[in-house]
Amino acid sequence: MQDVIAHPDGIYAVDSGYGRPQLAAIHLIVHQGRAAVVDTGTNASVPRVLAVLAKLGVAPAAVDWVMLTHIHLDHAGGAGSLMCALPNARLLVHPRGVRHMADPSRLWEGTAAVYGAERAFELYGRIVPVPAERIVPARDGDEIDLAGRRFRVLDTPGHARHHICIWDETARAFFTGDTFGLSYREFDMDGRAFAYPTTTPTQFDPDALHASIDRLLSFAPEAMYLTHYSRVTEVERLAGDLHRLIDTQVAVAQAARGGGVARHVEILAGLEQIVREEAARHGWTLSENDALELLRDDLELNAQGLGVWLDSLRVAEPETV
Repeated sequence: MQDVIAHPDGIYAVDSGYGRPQLAAIHLIVHQGRAAVVDTGTNASVPRVLAVLAKLGVAPAAVDWVMLTHIHLDHAGGAGSLMCALPNARLLVHPRGVRHMADPSRLWEGTAAVYGAERAFELYGRIVPVPAERIVPARDGDEIDLAGRRFRVLDTPGHARHHICIWDETARAFFTGDTFGLSYREFDMDGRAFAYPTTTPTQFDPDALHASIDRLLSFAPEAMYLTHYSRVTEVERLAGDLHRLIDTQVAVAQAARGGGVARHVEILAGLEQIVREEAARHGWTLSENDALELLRDDLELNAQGLGVWLDSLRVAEPETV
């Protein structure tokens, strides 16, 4: 497993060190001696980013932007600590995320509700606030400049309402966070990637996610840079798989009976069956147990997110006489 992967167009994927090797990538873009960072990993990821910048000959003062696709802590937990080390950088984040970066207390509470407070602290440590004057709201259509290299912000809800994707005109590629799913390199078969949608708590919206994926495709991208894990091509094929698997997961959730733990267990079992079917479809060389183990945490979070989505539908349903 490589800690740093050099991609075309001055893009580098840095392993954040979160969880296991090549689970979560931090992307660095180096252009004309300046740099930008897309997603930050956790507090523990900060030394890794600084070490790679030093190896590339980029001083911390030459980093102009830290761009967050969204504020889930595996993507944004290290933002405050990293900004302390990058004196000239501005933090780009969805408008819904601005206050949470300036005051991360509610963000922490939401994460602790998912993982439990003790486990959340083990994963992420203390979340450092970012001074409000260094935060730039990322509104749909905004353009960002890095030494003449242009980036465009797209508001892409579905995985979360505070999610953006970032279009890199030079690379003809998007930095997609979780909107274009996850694609672990262990599942690659003869260079063909596998992508799986993430429905994690608490803001999954299948219709919005379908629309966001289609909007990304409208740019005819040559590649996508996913946080989990880095560069994929064959974008149209993977988008088709994502659309199909979003609908399949939704169908599993809608078929689940009851509520609470029993419903969660049933949804999780259905998601595991989807993985088995995908293994047969793609001809993975991984054993069934190895495939399920690689996706274990993702399937658990997806099941939680689908449950929250089901509950939101019931709250929204009008009363009938």
